[in-house]
Amino acid sequence: MTSGEQLEHSDQPLDLLDARLLLLLTDEPRLGVLECSRRLGVARGTVQARLDRLLGRGVLTGFPPALDLAAMGYALTAFAVLEIAQGRRQGVSEGLAAINEVCEVHATTGQGDLFVRMVARSNADLQRVIDEMVDVPGVERLSTSIALSTPVPPRVRPLLEKIT
Repeated sequence: MTSGEQLEHSDQPLDLLDARLLLLLTDEPRLGVLECSRRLGVARGTVQARLDRLLGRGVLTGFPPALDLAAMGYALTAFAVLEIAQGRRQGVSEGLAAINEVCEVHATTGQGDLFVRMVARSNADLQRVIDEMVDVPGVERLSTSIALSTPVPPRVRPLLEKIT
């Protein structure tokens, strides 16, 4: 899927088997379809059909490995709120995507226009990343905050457990 492509999301809620399958893959993303079917007590074809449907609906977006960015040398995580020129969101987003240390960008309401999560190797490296962001055409103002810790990491387990 390309960055500009959007999937049509269904209002169809996940059922118990969907939730159990996703919890299993959340805990052990390297499991194969056959092992998932064995652990869930359903046919291999059922698991494959469920995975295909979840992928098609955009619920399941892939199977990337979980990475510890600090262990990769990016010990500093920071967030930035960007104010951008009217009508420049697409261009600014593309400019930000070209900066390797930018991990995610969200269009937001409220104080700023874009919310950015970025990583850096040090405070000096963070200054370099910020300078690159400010140089993106259309960025008018930027305010950053450094994350000191992550008491609640990104998660989906509670949402899936609510179904089971």
